[in-house]
Amino acid sequence: MQYTSIPPGYLTTTLAARACGVQPATIRDWVRRGLLRRAAGSPRHPLYDVDAVMAAKLAAKPSRPGQRATR
Repeated sequence: MQYTSIPPGYLTTTLAARACGVQPATIRDWVRRGLLRRAAGSPRHPLYDVDAVMAAKLAAKPSRPGQRATR
């Protein structure tokens, strides 16, 4: 399902990834880790609140052994 129009204040997974400069898989990982929550949409086509996406981008990410440094 492709959205014909996205409600103001929401982003799709792809748009959220572009806004943060990451891959869509990273957005899904943030959801899995609890850094970001789905705000609307369906389970297969979630929408995220713009403010929540920006907060998740700035949130401290837990490090794991073997994880590449981003900065």
